[in-house]
Amino acid sequence: MKVFSILTEADARVLEHGSTVALSPGGHITPLAQDTLRERRITVIGAAADVDLSRLAPVAEVRRVAVGGDHTSVALKNRIRDTLRQRGLAVSDVGTDGPDAVDYPDIAALVARQVARGEADAGIVLDGAGLGSAMAANKIGGIRAAMCTTRTLARYAREHNGANVLALGSTLVSPDEALDIVDTFLATATTEPRYLRRLAKIQRLERMQ
Repeated sequence: MKVFSILTEADARVLEHGSTVALSPGGHITPLAQDTLRERRITVIGAAADVDLSRLAPVAEVRRVAVGGDHTSVALKNRIRDTLRQRGLAVSDVGTDGPDAVDYPDIAALVARQVARGEADAGIVLDGAGLGSAMAANKIGGIRAAMCTTRTLARYAREHNGANVLALGSTLVSPDEALDIVDTFLATATTEPRYLRRLAKIQRLERMQ
């Protein structure tokens, strides 16, 4: 990603349409460049203030996982937790552990906040379909949660979209399928610059709310 201390109209006109560039701390964009950047749909991020480029990609080597699910997914959540612990991962289980009904947004938020604070390298949230937990987790700043029903979706969620929380539907996948999805999700890294550039745009949208 190109970094500018001063971004002029001449610079803006030779940048690729729809690309993203960074402005160094204290950097400046000339008024004419602003118009050209808008016309060419170029995103400018502050290297220090707008986005932390070093934290865009999810943790590649996952050692700590936070897991949580509602009352419909206790058995699957426990199976995932126990399997990951047997493999030597540190797993934080935020519940729930019984049949009494709980609200999935509360559980998803507990998992997402651990990931957002850096207390966990990745999170796994579960409910009946996985959709609600993904929506709830994505309300926490810095979280990119993806509901996956196949290993292919899990790989794309991590490699292309930098997901740091996996959402699973306990009524949609078998325990073995869920473990395969979890394995793929945790083993896949986000490394290519073009994907990080797109994650920067996602983070910028988040900060515009």
